[in-house]
Amino acid sequence: MSSISSVGGYQDYSAYSTIASGGKINKAAEDAAGLAIQEKTQSQVKGLDAGSENLTSAKSALNIEEGALSGVEDYLQSIKELSVKAMNGTLSQDDKESIQAQIKEYLKGINETAESTTYNEKNLTNNDGSLKVASDGNGSTETVSTNNATTDALGITGYDVTGDFDMSVIDKALEKVSGQRSETGAQTNGVEHALSYNSHAAMELNGYQMDKEEDNATAALQELKTKQALDSYQAVLQKQRQEDEQQKSMAIFA
Repeated sequence: MSSISSVGGYQDYSAYSTIASGGKINKAAEDAAGLAIQEKTQSQVKGLDAGSENLTSAKSALNIEEGALSGVEDYLQSIKELSVKAMNGTLSQDDKESIQAQIKEYLKGINETAESTTYNEKNLTNNDGSLKVASDGNGSTETVSTNNATTDALGITGYDVTGDFDMSVIDKALEKVSGQRSETGAQTNGVEHALSYNSHAAMELNGYQMDKEEDNATAALQELKTKQALDSYQAVLQKQRQEDEQQKSMAIFA
């Protein structure tokens, strides 16, 4: 490359510009169709990279949400265990009051978890909804569903074991949270698949672009060498003509 760049008079030659840019096409005048393909490829890669950033955020949000729902499920399992203990006719009322006090703390923990679980100021577990994220530059999207895991939504607000109570409401709450976790897990798998696809597609596009640039640079180098050889040949012919003319002039005056 250094030997080529040292040759004067070629800096404005299109082949030299292509070599100097590593095979990238800088102007439509060099290769209009090639430039259009190059820009389209770059646009696709940038879209995939931006989509991957979105998907990484979505995956983080889903991981946080799944962790919160797991915590709510643990609270519910503890409440069920205490409820079974409370269904014991040999317990005194004071015993049941003590159990209820612990259940009340667990119910409070559920609500605190549901209200405080956020990602980038978006609450993930105190309302049913969804957050859409673009996964590439072509309009594809992935979804992060938000879930409502408050005691109101689970139907267990005011749950009390000191009197007659229906433990099936805890089972229903557990079933609901389990379903929410399953949905979150499925969405996480979808996001991970999209991330893997983006990574592979971007790698392939970058590889294609690098191969194309290498081909462009090789072709430009060959073109430049050919031009240099022709220019050198023309220079030799020009010098020979000048020498012949000088000899003819000397012969006339002799």
